[in-house]
Amino acid sequence: MIRPTTRAVWLFAAGIPLALLPTLFAPSLWVSWMLFLSISVLVCAIDALRVLSPHRLRVELTAPDTLFIGREEQLVLRLAFAGAPRATTVSRLIELDEEFLDPIAPDLIELPQGDDWAEQRLRLRPRRRGTASIRRLWLRWRGPWGLFERIWSDPCERRMPVVPDVLSVRAMALRFFGSPRAQAGWKTERFLGDGSEFESLRKYVPGLDPRGIDWKASARHLKLLVRNFRAERNHQVVMAIDTGHLMREPLAGVPRLDHAVNSALLLSYFCLHTGDRVGLYGFDARPRFFLEPVAGRAAFPRLQQRTADLEYGTDETNYTLAMMELGTRLRRRSLVIVFTDFSDSITAELMLDNLDRLARKHVVLFVALDDPGLEDVERARPDSLSQLGRSVVAADLRTERRSVLARLRRAGVHVLDTQPGAVSLELVNRYLDIKRRELV
Repeated sequence: MIRPTTRAVWLFAAGIPLALLPTLFAPSLWVSWMLFLSISVLVCAIDALRVLSPHRLRVELTAPDTLFIGREEQLVLRLAFAGAPRATTVSRLIELDEEFLDPIAPDLIELPQGDDWAEQRLRLRPRRRGTASIRRLWLRWRGPWGLFERIWSDPCERRMPVVPDVLSVRAMALRFFGSPRAQAGWKTERFLGDGSEFESLRKYVPGLDPRGIDWKASARHLKLLVRNFRAERNHQVVMAIDTGHLMREPLAGVPRLDHAVNSALLLSYFCLHTGDRVGLYGFDARPRFFLEPVAGRAAFPRLQQRTADLEYGTDETNYTLAMMELGTRLRRRSLVIVFTDFSDSITAELMLDNLDRLARKHVVLFVALDDPGLEDVERARPDSLSQLGRSVVAADLRTERRSVLARLRRAGVHVLDTQPGAVSLELVNRYLDIKRRELV
């Protein structure tokens, strides 16, 4: 579609005073008005003819096959006008599915003369899991004098699944296993020498704990032998993930639910590689699904696939029904990791009662994400009465949050309350600490 620009409108508007001259001064001045009108029409016609044809336009749009929650990907747009006689400025707009993707701001692209390509690398940041799409590409360029412009669109319809960030899960887990010592902030699990599960016998050397000497084995072999122990394996670990309305709220640009899914996948990958069994449980107003604990590294793709069933809920979480259902399904003592959140101490009462009941038979680890924005509001210097009110409300919410977490700790529930960027590593450290202390 080709159309006049605002500059063309102002050009013809400038002729209005000339059109009034014959009426106000002398009728013979109509010649100047007709001359101005003729020149304006001729200039616009030439500019319209010199607007580059869309048949010359070459477009390449390269989108990633898959998007991962919490990671930015690049959308590559390449444009060229075949045999362009001059450089051209193109205005670009990409229409996205904004339910799943952050919008991309409009921008200008300078296309060089000739057949050379111009390239733009654009940021794609997913908001939630699902299937995102690039709906349409809009381009606009003008003639050499800017009096006419052409608008062109392409219904590109690129669809990209948005999934949990499994790549970073594998990278962090492999980096952990590939190093004899963890990176900064990690703790390394010593399988030999800790725990209560018998591993092997070895010859006694000075410096070893003499309490570990196996006297019967030493008598049979006629030399001192000591027992090696390892941390007990084959524990049962259940990831219980809340999908209620509070978990769909964004935190650091990513819904709380997706922070929980990424952390649960990382810990599941770690647990399966250390010999434990991992199950998955989703709940909100009612229990959604339960995957029986499975063992072995080959079980990780199955866990990953089932996380796709964790939909963003709109209902309030029913902790009574959810925890009772989970308690009936667990037939042995387990480590239950509950990913959830709460808004205030009043709505957390049922959560406290049911987690207390669950912690009497199982080891419960409560994982909640601290909102750094709430702390910033509390500590900000108020410049007005409304800002002072927001600071007071934020301080009250944080005080209630600390009170609820303290009550959970007194009930015997292990609590992990940290910011989104550190939750995965802190969760692995807490899991290792629970195993070292043989609480399961």
